[in-house]
Amino acid sequence: MLLSDGKYIKPSKETRVLAILDSLSQDSALSQYELGRRLKLSGAMVNQYLKLLQEQKLIEYRPVNGKSYRYVLTSGGEKSRRQMFSDYSSETIRLYTNIKDFIISKLRSLEVRGRKKIALFGASETCEVVLSALRDTGFQVVAVVDNDVDKHGALFHGYVISSPLVLDHVDCQAVVITSFGRQDEIHQQLQPVSTRRGLETVRL
Repeated sequence: MLLSDGKYIKPSKETRVLAILDSLSQDSALSQYELGRRLKLSGAMVNQYLKLLQEQKLIEYRPVNGKSYRYVLTSGGEKSRRQMFSDYSSETIRLYTNIKDFIISKLRSLEVRGRKKIALFGASETCEVVLSALRDTGFQVVAVVDNDVDKHGALFHGYVISSPLVLDHVDCQAVVITSFGRQDEIHQQLQPVSTRRGLETVRL
């Protein structure tokens, strides 16, 4: 989904145009109501964008019969969609790279002190990014743990997800909390094992 209305990253006019063009390229029979529902836009806003795209000759309104119609991308509309998607992808990749750089900067003090054997707590999308960021570093991920018992034993990017109880036994020097939404809760949970084993806890 191209549109994601978050607290810090909000869709621009260009993002909404791209989302509409992309949706219509996949299904030209989508109604204004269905476009609005899929893209979480009001009916008035969808109508306004469709009129704008028609004026710019990026889409054409084509009646099929007396009861149905289609919004079809013109050749110019398809060209614009491809270019906009390329720009959108480039921006997304730059953001992803910035996040990985941020993660490495948070772990740099561990690396400098030679504490390179780490466990990751939280088998989530954030953990995927952390694993990607660590790929060409000197860190060794010795365990991926999670509180969700339904995940235990499952493979996660080549690692078997384990219970946090394994932190009492694995050979690691630090635990990185890879769950942005539960940093404080997990940090508190880790205090006993961190004290017993001298493990550092890193919050992202």
